[in-house]
Amino acid sequence: MNKELVRKAEALLRLHQSDRILVLLNAWDVASARVFESAGAHAIGTTSMGIAASAGYPDIQQIPFSRMVDAVSRIAGAVNLPVTADMEAGYGDTPDEVASSVTRVIHAGAVGINIEDGTGNPSSPLIDISTLADRIGAIRKAATDLGIHLVINARTDTYLTTPGSPGTRLAETIERCNAYAQAGSDCVFVPGGLDRDTIRELVREIQAPLNVVANPAISIPVVPDIPELEQLGVSRVSVGSGPMRAALALTRRIAAEVLNEGSYHAMKAELDHPLATEAYEAAIGK
Repeated sequence: MNKELVRKAEALLRLHQSDRILVLLNAWDVASARVFESAGAHAIGTTSMGIAASAGYPDIQQIPFSRMVDAVSRIAGAVNLPVTADMEAGYGDTPDEVASSVTRVIHAGAVGINIEDGTGNPSSPLIDISTLADRIGAIRKAATDLGIHLVINARTDTYLTTPGSPGTRLAETIERCNAYAQAGSDCVFVPGGLDRDTIRELVREIQAPLNVVANPAISIPVVPDIPELEQLGVSRVSVGSGPMRAALALTRRIAAEVLNEGSYHAMKAELDHPLATEAYEAAIGK
C-alpha cells in the first residue's frame, strides 16, 4: 500500500481520537475540496448527494459507481489532506461485493469511508443490524489485507426514518451503533435533528466516537453549534450536502435576479466579499 495513504489514514484516525472535535467539511468536486482545505480544514469528507447532483443524478446510489469513484479520486488527488468518502450503503449486495467497492475507493485515494444502514425504501427503511455489521467486518478485513487502517464511520438512519417513541428510537440507535462499533467501525454517525439530552445519552451509551451532522436541510431542529457539541462529548461533526445545497440556492437566486429583474446585486455582493478572490485561486490550485 502507498506509504502516503497509510500516513493519511493514521492521521485521520488520530483526529478521531483527539480531545478536540473533528470538523469535517464535505466536498462535491475539486474546487470545493480545495476551498475547504484553504479555509483550514484538517480533513475532507465527500458528500454522495453533492457528487451525484453535480453529475445530474439523484441521491441514494443512483450515480454509476465508476463516476463516484472518479469523483473521489479527483478530490483526493487535489488536496494534501486525508479524504473520507461517503459510500452510502456500500455499492454492493453482499459483504464481499461491498468490500470490493471499498477497495476501489481506497485505491482512488480515500483513507476513510461512511457506510450506512438506510435503504431509501419507505416500507423497509433500515437493513438488519447483522447485515451492516457483516459488511463492516468484510471492509475491515479487506483494508487490513491492503496494509491500511481505513477509518470506518458507520451511519444509522434511525433518526431520519424510524417511527415510534423517543425512547424506542434512542434504544435502537444505541443498539445499532454499538453493534457496528463491535464489528470494526472506528466512529458511528447519527444524522438528524438531535436535541442536547439525546446527544448526551448517545455519547454516554455508545462505545465509539460519535459523529453528528450540522446540516439544516436534514437536522430539524438544528443541532447545537460546534463549541457546544464539543462540550457535549461529540467527536466529529460533518456538514453533509449542506454547502452544496447552499451553493445551488445562491446560484438559483442569482439566476432569478438576473433573468427576472435585470440586476445582479446578489452576485455582486458575493464577488465583493474579501474572500472571493482567495476562494477562486484556491479552487484552481493557485
